[in-house]
Amino acid sequence: MRSVLWAAFFPALLYAAPGAADALAIVRPVISQMDGGAPEPAGFEHAAGETLFFTCRIAGYGKTAEQQVHLTYSVQAFDPKGVPLGELYKNEIAQEVTAQDKEWLPKIETEVAIPPLVASGTYKIVVKAEDVVAKTSAVLEVPFRVRGHEVAASDTLVVRNFRFLRREDDAQALEKPVYKPGDTVWAKFDIIGYRYGAGNKVDVSYVISILGAGGKVLWTQPEPAVEESDSFYPKRYVAADFNINLQGDIRPGAYTIAVAVKDAIGNQTGEGKYTFTVE
Repeated sequence: MRSVLWAAFFPALLYAAPGAADALAIVRPVISQMDGGAPEPAGFEHAAGETLFFTCRIAGYGKTAEQQVHLTYSVQAFDPKGVPLGELYKNEIAQEVTAQDKEWLPKIETEVAIPPLVASGTYKIVVKAEDVVAKTSAVLEVPFRVRGHEVAASDTLVVRNFRFLRREDDAQALEKPVYKPGDTVWAKFDIIGYRYGAGNKVDVSYVISILGAGGKVLWTQPEPAVEESDSFYPKRYVAADFNINLQGDIRPGAYTIAVAVKDAIGNQTGEGKYTFTVE
């Protein structure tokens, strides 16, 4: 009778980990650029749009009298402002541990996708684990650096970082945008300061025009280029590019590219003007 009462009033003793031990802890975090790769050195900068491979271990867990382990955990990455990069990843570990596995540490393994247009800064992976058997929990924050494309913030719709290029894939902008008749004018720019709709939806468009002397409109893009999309992580800016083929008989002189931008969600418009020369 006493043994029945003992079990009834103290059921937790049935889960006393034979040798249940230290406090639950998340240990040995590794961030790598490849699956199973070595950890990146301190201060390493990951690129926007990269996928990280993350692993860690769980120590100090408890076991039932039947040597069963039951752990639940979650992993999620955040930007410097605390905005999650992607959805919460959740999983669990439930299995039997034998005497030969006394040094075994359960492993957490997942991938973290960095959105392509994020800002530079210190990001973090937050791991949370719960020991269902021992009723304990642990949290670990693992920082990592990201190198992104710099676009100055704006409260209103604007064009940023307009640059003329010689070729489409050039990394460096032309210091002096000078072209010859028959050349192709390449240009890239960023749009920022728009508003978001439901699901971080953006609806931004732009129209390119070429202006001659005195601001006369020589050509206008017949249809606007449109960026209409939604995403889990808010798109920080819209990256845009275009090219114009100069006619072989174009007159030398200064010309202006006018970029008219529109934010359909925020009901905003903006414009930027940029000059190049034909010699």
